[in-house]
Amino acid sequence: MNQILFISGVIMTIGVKSSLQFFMRRNNFKGTISFGIGFFFVIIGWPVIGMLAETYGFIILFSGFWPTLSVFVQKIPIIGWVFQQPFIRSFLDRYRGKRAPV
Repeated sequence: MNQILFISGVIMTIGVKSSLQFFMRRNNFKGTISFGIGFFFVIIGWPVIGMLAETYGFIILFSGFWPTLSVFVQKIPIIGWVFQQPFIRSFLDRYRGKRAPV
C-alpha cells in the first residue's frame, strides 16, 4: 500500500509526463528497477528483502536531491546549527561536489 501511495504522490505532485520522464531516465534506471523488484518481493510475501531493495532504489533515484536537501537543512534555525559544524559540513560538502576546507 505504501509503495502505491508513494508512486501516486509523485505523479500527483509533478504530473504524469514528468514522472515517467523521471523514472525512465537512463541514470535513474537502476533505481527504478530495484524499486520495482522490491515492490514485487513485498507483494509475493518477502517483505524484508523487498524493503531493502526498495530502500536502495529510493536512495539511487533521489540521490540527485541530497545536495539541495543538505542546503535546506543547514538553513533551519536550530537543526541547521548542528549541520553547520565542521565535521558534518565537510561530509555534506563532498556530496555537493565542493571541496571541504582543510
